[in-house]
Amino acid sequence: GKKDSVSESSEEQRQQFDALRKQRDALHEKMTDARVRVSTIEGQRAAADGEIARLSANLSAIAAKIEYDVSQMAENDALIAQLDAEIGTAVATGGEKDSKRVKEIRFKLANLDDYKQELNMTLASLDTKRMDLINELQQLHERKSREEMQLLKVDTDIEQMQEKVKKDYDLEYDDCLPFKLEEYDLNKGITEANRLSRQMNALGNVNLASIEQCQEMYAGYHEMDLQKEDLVKAEVDLIKIINELSAEMLDKFTSQFEQIRVNFVKIFKELFDGGNADLLLLDSENPLDAGIEIVAQPPQKRLQSISLLSGGERALTAIAILFAILRLKPMPFCVLDEIEAALDDANAGRFAKYLRRFSEETQFIVITHRKPTMELADSLYGVTMEEKGVSKIVSVKLSEAMAFEGQP
Repeated sequence: GKKDSVSESSEEQRQQFDALRKQRDALHEKMTDARVRVSTIEGQRAAADGEIARLSANLSAIAAKIEYDVSQMAENDALIAQLDAEIGTAVATGGEKDSKRVKEIRFKLANLDDYKQELNMTLASLDTKRMDLINELQQLHERKSREEMQLLKVDTDIEQMQEKVKKDYDLEYDDCLPFKLEEYDLNKGITEANRLSRQMNALGNVNLASIEQCQEMYAGYHEMDLQKEDLVKAEVDLIKIINELSAEMLDKFTSQFEQIRVNFVKIFKELFDGGNADLLLLDSENPLDAGIEIVAQPPQKRLQSISLLSGGERALTAIAILFAILRLKPMPFCVLDEIEAALDDANAGRFAKYLRRFSEETQFIVITHRKPTMELADSLYGVTMEEKGVSKIVSVKLSEAMAFEGQP
């Protein structure tokens, strides 16, 4: 049995060695291909350098030709100027002998113009060729740069391959040559190498303390299982408490909302001297999350939503809701900040009278500038500024002021 085990181990090691040798041969083949690409690119670069040299020579020749043509044109312009001077001289003398000479000069001048035009055309053609050669030279330079970058990339790939072989197998390139196999299938070799690598990684390291760690993990699991049971029980208890609180909240909300609704209807009629109003829940299936619709019908108007009322009517309706809430649970103290500012004098008077009646149960501090409200207050407090930047509070008890006014 040990002999068979040793044979199987040797066979497995031999297969792993063959796989590594195949992978090494594949890398060697890649490096050979890279070297061939390097040689090809270097040949292309040498050809590009020769072409650049040829184009540079052509460009120099064209530049010399252009320079010669420019100098020839300058000489022709000088000759034209000379002939024009001679024509002027001949015309001035008016001799018959010079008439023939003038005609000859004009003929030569006409021929020189044609020659000048021909030279200009030749110069334009040469300049176009020069620009074409410059563009071609620029393209060759760009191509040379691309080839040099590609060559540098090939060198980098070769260097990375050699470093990988050195790191993985501790072998140099020359040391790998004896393991080269002809007609080696690179794809199959890569697949086999990956499979063996996964198996090696799956084995991992031998953990001698695994039994103790297993016992510790089981103890931790048992403790977490107990905590889970406690959490599940706590969840059930919390859900039960939430349901009880929700039921209690629903009962209190329903009863108190109905009382507020009754108070609102009554107070609305008192503030508006008639009319009708109501508070409605928009979603009766879930009252705790439902919206509330305020419906108001002032005297001589039809029932409508509060959003369709005027500013004063909406303010008085809001005041009615406020007093309806306060009547549900009277408070010993309340501050009102200009809540009747949008009311006209008549409605402000009704508000002040109702506030006076309500003050028997609740003490109010009202911030206001409306006379009807101030007339029914017990005490007035005002802020004055007799000197700039210095504020002063003035207070008056209306009952004492009225008694003082009634004295003779």
